[in-house]
Order: sequence, then structure tokens, then C-alpha cells
Amino acid sequence: MAADQYLYGILARETVNTSASSPLRQVAVTLMPWLRVWAGDLLVGVHPSGSFAKGTANASGTDIDLFLSLRSDTTATLKDIYDTLFNQLQQSGYAPRKQNVSIGLRVGSFKVDLVPGKQQQANSTDHSLWRNRAQTWTKTNIGTHIAAVQSSGRQNEIRVIKLWRNQRGLDFPSFYLELSVIAALSGNTQPGFSDRVWTALTYLSNRFENARAVDPADTNNIISDDLSESGKTAIARAASETLKAKTWGEVVK
Repeated sequence: MAADQYLYGILARETVNTSASSPLRQVAVTLMPWLRVWAGDLLVGVHPSGSFAKGTANASGTDIDLFLSLRSDTTATLKDIYDTLFNQLQQSGYAPRKQNVSIGLRVGSFKVDLVPGKQQQANSTDHSLWRNRAQTWTKTNIGTHIAAVQSSGRQNEIRVIKLWRNQRGLDFPSFYLELSVIAALSGNTQPGFSDRVWTALTYLSNRFENARAVDPADTNNIISDDLSESGKTAIARAASETLKAKTWGEVVK
């Protein structure tokens, strides 16, 4: 019980305001003039996505992800969509960073990830994205991602593992992490919150490296391919070391 209370206390400290009045939602308003310059009438909408929308965000992590939906009749290539967004942000006075499918930047005091995508068909929620690291494209559906995480009921365990990742400086993409925790706890009925977190860490230590994580919106998109073998090994080793901890304060702070 004391371990559970400790972890819930940390999550309370890390609570993110996702309400309609959240200051984070103003980020889209601030960026909109530059996004209109970039995309014009081809911009269908700007929607919160990622951890903010899934309920797996922590105050000390990335503040908000925004998905930028472009019309299916956009003629630019996916690479050009990604690159021109980066260039527009630079010209607008920001300091953008190219990541994988997103572009990171700061808007005021907030960290923001922008994910540009093109509808596969008119009014479709399926989108094509540019994968900058692999220099290729992929199909995805952000709504399907959000629903998969929300319906899992594992948001709290995911949040703790995200804090663990951040505090150890691990390169572990958030959606890959979310899918891994959901897989680790599939069918798990342990009543203790700390017991479930420990089970997730045990999975990362013992099974993660050889496990296949698949995009629920596109079975051809293997999420686990986004990390190198050495990157996976680093995560497994960190989990193994963590399992030697004598107190929960050594696991996550």
C-alpha cells in the first residue's frame, strides 16, 4: 500500500491540465497564423494528439503534440510537407528540430511536437506521414492510436514508465513505450498499482528486446523497428538494473 501511495503521489505531482481551459491548448492558436502561411486552405485541422490526448502526459515531459491534417489533394510530397513545415517554423522565428514523424519546438514555455500528415482520401481519418529517420512514408490513424491507449486502462502505469524513461535519459519513443506497457500488462489482474509497474519493468528487462510492436492502425507499420537493436538493449539493461532497486525512490522520483 505504501508503494502504491508513493507512485500515486508522483502522478499527482505530474498532473497535466487537459481541460478546455488548459493553457496548452493556446499553443495551436499561437501557431495558427504561421500554419496558415505554410498550408493555406489545404490545412484541414490542428488537433491535440499524443500523450496529451491519450491521458499519458506528465508535467515534466513533452507538453503537447499537435497533429496537422492536410487535405488529400495536397500535391506536395510527404517529404516536402515535412521539410516546408520545418522551414516555415524557422522563418517564423522558432528553433525547430527534426525528429522522426514530428518536428519539435518551443512555443513560449511549452515544448511542442508537430506531426504533419496528409489524408489518404477526402474526409478520411487515415493519414500518410513522412518518417524522417527512415526516409520513407507510413500510414497511420491518430484517432486509432488514442483509442487503443485510452481503452487499455493502463494510462497510470504508462505515466510511471515514461517518468522512469525520462529520468534515465533513454531513447524510447512514446507510442512504442505505450504499446510495450499495454503488452506487458495484457490480461494482468494484479490489484496493486506498484505490482503492475514492477511487472512492466520485468517485461522490459526480459521480453522487450524480442517483442514485436505493431501499429494498431496499420499492421504493415512495425513500431518496434523505430529503435535499433542497441537502443532496445539499452532499455532492457536499464530495466534490469532498476529491478535491483531496494526502494521505489530508486525506481522513479
